[in-house]
Amino acid sequence: MNASIQTAAPLVSVRGVRKLYDKGGPEALLVLDKVDLELHRGEIVGLLGRSGSGKSTLLRSIAGLIRPSEGVIEFEGAAGDIAMVFQSFALFPWLTVQENVEIGLEARGMPVAERRTRALAAIDLIGLDGYENAYPKELSGGMRQRVGLARALVVHPKVLLMDEPFSALDVLTAENLRTDLLDLWSEGRMPIDAILMVTHNIEEAVLMCDRIVIFGSNPGRVIGEIRVNLPQPRNRLDPAFRALVEDIYARMTARTTPTRDGIFPGIGIAMELPHVSSNVLAGLIEAVAAEPYHGHADLPPLAASLQLEIDELFPIAETLQLLRFAELEGGDIRLTAAGLRFAESEVDERKRMFAQQLAAHVPLAAHIRRVLDERPSHRASALRFRDELEDSMSDEYAEATLKAITSWGRYAEYFAYDDEADMFSLEDPG
Repeated sequence: MNASIQTAAPLVSVRGVRKLYDKGGPEALLVLDKVDLELHRGEIVGLLGRSGSGKSTLLRSIAGLIRPSEGVIEFEGAAGDIAMVFQSFALFPWLTVQENVEIGLEARGMPVAERRTRALAAIDLIGLDGYENAYPKELSGGMRQRVGLARALVVHPKVLLMDEPFSALDVLTAENLRTDLLDLWSEGRMPIDAILMVTHNIEEAVLMCDRIVIFGSNPGRVIGEIRVNLPQPRNRLDPAFRALVEDIYARMTARTTPTRDGIFPGIGIAMELPHVSSNVLAGLIEAVAAEPYHGHADLPPLAASLQLEIDELFPIAETLQLLRFAELEGGDIRLTAAGLRFAESEVDERKRMFAQQLAAHVPLAAHIRRVLDERPSHRASALRFRDELEDSMSDEYAEATLKAITSWGRYAEYFAYDDEADMFSLEDPG
């Protein structure tokens, strides 16, 4: 992006945007907090962060699909100069490719002949010439997403919004569509002025974007911005490309405020936990302990070797950090002495160690065990703990947190759980 783009008036200006959802409890759930953002002509900007960081909420707010609770979103020209491509194709199955592409123009009252001409040009542009009369069921996932792209481009918007447009596609199809999109953009063949896209794929953001805005979670907020000055087309093996990827991993794993950062916001039992299985946790410990890492791994190559996205890798790695089996710093994961000992231990010793770490570092686990120890029956309804969690978080997060702690407690034989009775107990806790 050149200096003239930087100094020109923004196409989209977001100032102080906050979004709260009423979850039926004493406090509303804060999803976005004081987000500022500008999108300028001639640039592709990526909103990068894990699931739950509010990226899609912000994108939908800009699109006018959601109304922010606070803050201002302003546009150069009309808000209608924006079109959106969704993750889930969102095509009408009873309409042909051409009819799906035309539908936005028809809603605007455009004459039949003109909208047909524009639709056919858009279909040709995105590489689906010859499929005008095909129905969505006849198309592959990549072809359906191309129809969605054509439907967005046909209205000639100033700004194209894309919400994880490649995440529902297989790796090769996604790579092909990304390359075609970048070629059209760099050749100036797309009738748009700027692109704002949501992604949780770090390499995708570095491949495509001129600027990357990094979001933290709980609540969603901007924690950093990186300008990507690499020329297109970009090479994943270029040392400068790898250095940028490394920098982003480091920023996304950096420690800030411990009670509100990452995927473990809150204190005490109000700590939100991801539903990561003990098998997956043990698997990552074993992978980092083994060749070629010997207990210390760089996250980008580790993610690539395990074929994990950040939404998959970070919750596992951060759970190991919570349990003090690992430390995350500077985009690296390093096993602690406990983590290395766990990797070398047999099953029974692993369970004993896991129970120790749960008791010491996960307040909800210790709370459930304490209640069970104190009751003569050594039994307690899960509803009691679910209600306690819902006082501090959404129902969805409360359910995920309770599932996580149930799974970990069972594995460690720290407590037992009866699914039919929805009841915790101390049956053979070990």
